[in-house]
Amino acid sequence: MSASHTPVLLNEVIAALSPAPGERHVDGTYGAGGYTNALLATGVEVVAFDRDPDAVAAATPHDRLTLIADRFSTLDQAGSVQGVTLDLGVSSMQLDRAERGFSFQADGPLDMRMDRAGPSAADFCNEASEADIADTIYALGDEPKSRRIARAIVAARPLTTTGQLAHVVRRAVGWKAHDKKDPATRTFQAIRMHINRELGELEDGLRAAERVLQPGGRLAVVTFHSLEDRLVKTFLRRRSGATPGQSRHMPDVSGRAPAPTFEAVAKPVRASAAELDRNPRARSATLRSARRTTQSPWLIDERIAV
Repeated sequence: MSASHTPVLLNEVIAALSPAPGERHVDGTYGAGGYTNALLATGVEVVAFDRDPDAVAAATPHDRLTLIADRFSTLDQAGSVQGVTLDLGVSSMQLDRAERGFSFQADGPLDMRMDRAGPSAADFCNEASEADIADTIYALGDEPKSRRIARAIVAARPLTTTGQLAHVVRRAVGWKAHDKKDPATRTFQAIRMHINRELGELEDGLRAAERVLQPGGRLAVVTFHSLEDRLVKTFLRRRSGATPGQSRHMPDVSGRAPAPTFEAVAKPVRASAAELDRNPRARSATLRSARRTTQSPWLIDERIAV
């Protein structure tokens, strides 16, 4: 595996999962197979998911690997397991291939679809209302100039390539080539997250992990920006009984707070200086992990406010 595909926080993820020979684990985001290969080396069976057909086609077969071409929100298909790991966001393979349309650093079709199905980024930019574009860029990209960018996108329609979109964004915010951060970063992130329904997928995947993990099973989630991390943090706080005004030791007489289904096993983990030297992609990564309790999964289906 090339350096660009080095799994982030690999040793820390494996330590959090504590795999034992004969166990069954889920890798919800197969990608280039980094976490899966490390798990297989410990003697476990792995059921891996990936919505990207390119990742599935490039996978190396293994007698203890079952690879499912689907979103990780459907990981109930794996049945009962002892571990679940999720490595969120866009993969290096997707970013490195201009024809997939994820990167503003190389011109390619304005696509960004992880599973190559459904509306593309071009469809969104060319068909959504100016208000919807602005709201998306603001909410998912934390972009303070979202309205100005949305107005520029609508004025420049039709947009068909990543280069065109990046140029529109840069011109809208008055970017200079020597500026430290390219302003297209936030807009591309927001549009990608929107068309792939990434936060909704994460919520559904966390609930699915709650359903399939056996008592004592381990969950490890690696996030790369604040929206993802906040969602995972909120989910685990609620499911561990650590939300304000709620005690993990006292029952909730209102009947609205089921018993905790997870317990935290470690503080959030971030990359060491040594890993950052080897793998700059790890700079924004955060690992959160938890262990499944014996309690039944929650039936409440509320959305997680982040």
